[in-house]
Amino acid sequence: MVESKAALAVVKKQKDSGVWGGNMLGLAASPALGIKDVGTIPQYRRLLQLEWPRASRPFKLADRMLFRLLSRDEDPALLFEFQKLVKSDEEAEAWARGIMREAASAALAEAGYAEDPRLRGAGHKIANAVSQFLRSPLAEKPFIKSGSHLVLHPEAHPPSWYSVAMLAFMPNLRRERAGFTERLGHYLAQPAPKKAFTIQVGKRTVKPQHLLLGDPIEADTKGQPTDIPLALHYIELMARMGALPWAPVATKVLGRLLQDSDDTGVWRPKNLRSQPKALNKITYHYYPLHGDATSTEGREVDVTFRLALIAKLLGWPVDYA
Repeated sequence: MVESKAALAVVKKQKDSGVWGGNMLGLAASPALGIKDVGTIPQYRRLLQLEWPRASRPFKLADRMLFRLLSRDEDPALLFEFQKLVKSDEEAEAWARGIMREAASAALAEAGYAEDPRLRGAGHKIANAVSQFLRSPLAEKPFIKSGSHLVLHPEAHPPSWYSVAMLAFMPNLRRERAGFTERLGHYLAQPAPKKAFTIQVGKRTVKPQHLLLGDPIEADTKGQPTDIPLALHYIELMARMGALPWAPVATKVLGRLLQDSDDTGVWRPKNLRSQPKALNKITYHYYPLHGDATSTEGREVDVTFRLALIAKLLGWPVDYA
């Protein structure tokens, strides 16, 4: 394997404890949460996407930490960036540990631990919580009013980018829970709420950038997405789950992106003067992987690769020129 500069930059930032940035979920610096750099789980997943060797030290160190998060270890230090936010609040602490458990499950599933009993146990618990939400009236009306603001109902447990990614990389779990997987796929195919809302965590509110209450893709009438990396990430997850045919917006966007591909399968839209920009930091681990955006060819690489991967996941024949 050729070691990329991007991967080496990630590896160098990891501490001997296996942690990156002193936190678990940080997608960027956040003074409000005391986060100075991107956290452990997005950095771990980025190394996976960059195909850093799985048997190497960075993964061995991080794996121990991620499995501790699955084990329901109540060590206060495992709250990381949430320690101050949830102090002396059991419900808030349960929420923080829950979201980190979902994120750790997604990372470990993506890393190839799909059949590990520890991950399977966590996976079923996460699926149970989301399944209960999908079967409840909260799936249709998940918000309550708090003054002039919309807040997620405290008993609502909608799917997240993490829980969906976990399922996407655990095919046997999906087969065992085929009914739930189908309900989830139909739920994710519906338009996401456009109104902004928050989550009440203890005495503070948190922006829910990790939640998926429907199809998150914003696109024009021609199917051109506002955020191409986000659209590709979502389409890939839906393709892995076999749920893409139920998602009209995602399907239309995929068709539009494929229209901009030439006869050799290279994505070549007209007047591509810059690399498509990721507007949502949830795709930090996923895009871009190719470091060169100075040339036209370099700007085309990431989207071309993702379209080819999606095609392969959908069972389409992929011919390489």
